[in-house]
Amino acid sequence: MSQNETPLFSGLIAHAKKNPVQFHIPGHKKGTGIDPDFRKFIGDNALSIDLINIGPLDDLHSPKGIIKQAQELAAEAFGADYTFFSVQGTSGAIMTMVMTVCGPGDKIIVPRNVHKSVMSAIVFSGAIPVFIHPEIDEDLGISHGITTEAVAKALDQHPDAKGVLVINPTYFGISADLRKIVEIAHSYNVPVLVDEAHGVHIHFHDELPLSAMQAGADMAATSVHKLGGSMTQSSVLNVKEGLVSVGRVQSILSMLTTTSTSYLLLASLDVARKRLATEGKELITKTIALAQAIRKRINHIDKLYCVGSEILKSKAAFDYDPTKLIISVKDLGISGYEVEKWLRDRHNIEVELSDLYNILCIVTPGDTENEADILVKALAELAEESILRDGQIEPLQVYLPDIPLLALTPRDAFYSETETVPFEESEGRITAEFIMVYPPGIPIFIPGEIITKENLLYIQKNLEVGLPVQGPEDDEIKTIRVIKEYKAIK
Repeated sequence: MSQNETPLFSGLIAHAKKNPVQFHIPGHKKGTGIDPDFRKFIGDNALSIDLINIGPLDDLHSPKGIIKQAQELAAEAFGADYTFFSVQGTSGAIMTMVMTVCGPGDKIIVPRNVHKSVMSAIVFSGAIPVFIHPEIDEDLGISHGITTEAVAKALDQHPDAKGVLVINPTYFGISADLRKIVEIAHSYNVPVLVDEAHGVHIHFHDELPLSAMQAGADMAATSVHKLGGSMTQSSVLNVKEGLVSVGRVQSILSMLTTTSTSYLLLASLDVARKRLATEGKELITKTIALAQAIRKRINHIDKLYCVGSEILKSKAAFDYDPTKLIISVKDLGISGYEVEKWLRDRHNIEVELSDLYNILCIVTPGDTENEADILVKALAELAEESILRDGQIEPLQVYLPDIPLLALTPRDAFYSETETVPFEESEGRITAEFIMVYPPGIPIFIPGEIITKENLLYIQKNLEVGLPVQGPEDDEIKTIRVIKEYKAIK
């Protein structure tokens, strides 16, 4: 088949045109049974292909027809041996990767700044994480990747590990030397699993970091919806045969996937693959040029700094994706969250992420010079207002969380007998729940870690500026669930 073809999307359209009488779910029956206002907004075309896994439309859990064809085209496009479509987002694909190689008591080498889905999979599988400290950028207050030396050291100490998981690129677009990491891991016959949530486009342009498949990784969970043009919640899991069982990948993914798979999401993966494979290089070339132009303009604004290639000064920052605009605002004396809120309230601009010191804006083929002008002019206005209002601005001091000690495996902690204690009295206790700022969804604490005063302060700082701290059962973060302690009876 040709990369210009879309077997899944075309098959859905052909089926809808037949206009069959439907005595099957979904109950809205091509939109006639849905709320009229919703139908008017969404449109009859979309509702006509919101279907279910009836015979002519194949089944994601055991594909033999148009879904199988679409996945084979995707595998060819991504340089994989097999590609699996995920309607559980990249989180589902990441959990599949971990649970494919790990069972109870198995070790897996992971960076400490992994997404919560990795830690969720570790809890579910009963695996034991061997943490590698990511490199910290103390100027920006963000984590980068892991070094080849750290991976080599971890494997030397734990040659029985069942996998090495790498974030490539990070949420902020920074890549490690993935090819070298793969070489090191494979010398121990250990598979490399890549969280490629923020890198679907890198495979299709030679001015971007190496993709997981190009670097020889064994599995990669890739968000097509984030930067590749498919609908939200649709992702792919790319696999190379050898150190992992493709059959087990299919089985685990099926266990984690709804049986009522969305054909709208699946079809959007099919057409996104087509566009990336046939037009990706041209589209991404224009996107890189636009992003670099925005970066240059922002760096002419007083007190703002948009990170460029100069960040590549360490072993963990081996390459970077210029379509990610990391904009440091700490020299304005205000938090990234305050900037996010100001841009929303004053200019109707929504950014991808804010933290204590930065905002992150992503540039994709969906952006034009018009959006670029709106962003740059708004940031220039923000800087001018801040300087006029505050006179002598005091830059924010970057404060970073530490990496706590793991006292229990995440699974043991999650399923232990627990109790809640006041937030301010939790220092020294072992947490039984996740606490993170989302986005990016990197845990400050995971179940099994000893709560530190420094990280409690870091959580408090995030709460004070209004950043979305998530995870605990108590959404006001006044209490934390910890492992129950039994004191001696007097």
